[in-house]
Amino acid sequence: MRIDAQHSRRSFIRAVSVGTLAVGFDVTSRAWAAEAPAGIGADQGSDQGADQGAGTGAAADFRRAPHLDGRLLIDPADLAPYEDDYGHLVHRTPKAALLPGSVADIAAMIAFCGPLGIPVAPRGQGHQAYGQAQVDGGLVIDLGPLDTISVDPATSTATVGAGAVWSAVLAASLAHGLTPPVFTDYIELSVGGTLIAGGLGGASHQHGAQVDNVLELDVVTGTGRVQTCSAGHNADLSHATLSGLGQVGVITRAVIRLVPAPTSVRSYSLAYPTVAALTAAQRKAVGDGRFDWLEGTVLPASGGGWQYILEGSAFYDTTPPDDNALIGDLAYVGPPQIQDSGYQAFVDDLAPTVAALKASGEWYDPHPWFNGFLPDAATDALVTDTMAGTTPADLGASGLVLLYPVPTAKLTAPLLSVPEGELAFLFAVLRTAAPDGGALPAPQLLQANRDLYLRVQAAGGTQYPVGAIPMTPADWRTQYGARWRGFQAAKQCFDPYGILAPGQGIFAPAH
Repeated sequence: MRIDAQHSRRSFIRAVSVGTLAVGFDVTSRAWAAEAPAGIGADQGSDQGADQGAGTGAAADFRRAPHLDGRLLIDPADLAPYEDDYGHLVHRTPKAALLPGSVADIAAMIAFCGPLGIPVAPRGQGHQAYGQAQVDGGLVIDLGPLDTISVDPATSTATVGAGAVWSAVLAASLAHGLTPPVFTDYIELSVGGTLIAGGLGGASHQHGAQVDNVLELDVVTGTGRVQTCSAGHNADLSHATLSGLGQVGVITRAVIRLVPAPTSVRSYSLAYPTVAALTAAQRKAVGDGRFDWLEGTVLPASGGGWQYILEGSAFYDTTPPDDNALIGDLAYVGPPQIQDSGYQAFVDDLAPTVAALKASGEWYDPHPWFNGFLPDAATDALVTDTMAGTTPADLGASGLVLLYPVPTAKLTAPLLSVPEGELAFLFAVLRTAAPDGGALPAPQLLQANRDLYLRVQAAGGTQYPVGAIPMTPADWRTQYGARWRGFQAAKQCFDPYGILAPGQGIFAPAH
């Protein structure tokens, strides 16, 4: 197998973004939809304050809704964006969507919905892959309006609304020479959205997940009560909220730890012929902490097969790092790629690619993504076997595979479920199910995700619950293990009506 010279993940996605991409998903026919949207009556009103006396559909459910500072949308045209997400696999139709003008709006509407048994789903940027932030016949809370950001250089913290996106947090922090310690690869996600899942990125081997860098939260519980919580205050609520998939409350505000921001980044892409060779180098790099940012990518190789890429980066201000000291002993093959960039451009590297994918239409194709945590001892064999049964066509035009190590001691949020052992590997198979025949159909890929998940589970692994994996109630109990009963108790305590985030399917089936 020949190792390509231009072998970095970043080079690959840039090339894909300017190449020929698949035709966009037909949102009218919903050809790949796992579920069709429910019918919507034509006589439903448009906003709060519109005709709410019709007595049918959404108007009947919400005609006694409390006075709000914001808007309550009930017109079908206004609700259409809320019955889809980035996965484009599941489509559920809400009866209303709240654009809050204040946190009090969220509290009032949850308090209204609870006794009536109306399900409620908080939504950030809609980047879920499997309907996690959708709700059938209930209320979607659009957190976008809660986007305030305040940076305090004296305490090295940022206080942000849950609807703020991480790119805006980065810009506001950099104005003070500071930065959040961890970013996901794509930084147009909302703060609230990543904090209910975890928030993993290239700096997680140094700083844990984004949830591990939260100092305080404001949460509206399932009874409509607004509570402030942290590790030292209302800890039960804090622990059940961070990585809690929205089951106990809606995050409205977070206080995030900041660290000094570097000026520049030197990035290295190193090629390896096998999974085992890549992970050996990654383990060495994690062991001595030589990189500030560390991931791994599996990409198609010229002539067939796969190439395995270590992607490591070192931050600096004026003096670049010593290349030999960083990569001289990592036993890669072929010439390394070495690139310098500014810190902000490095963190936001995907922005041009995302713009191109949206312009071409591929952003709107189905994305049946798999994301899981593998135990260290099972990683080499499981990934090798998976890639042996995978072709580039299976991934779609812009699909790729990520593999990078995270020391489990860095992941302190109780509900971010990872395998036992000192090291886990995040394994992400990021497929695109394009409807042009260039990739497998979405239902077949969902079944492939299910099959892979069962193998991961049998090996002692877990899912990182941001992808599209069909799960059973028994799977969720296995996912949380000894923490399951505590999670159940928190759900009953903070969401006694059982209305929050039903799309996750944890405590009731997601239909």
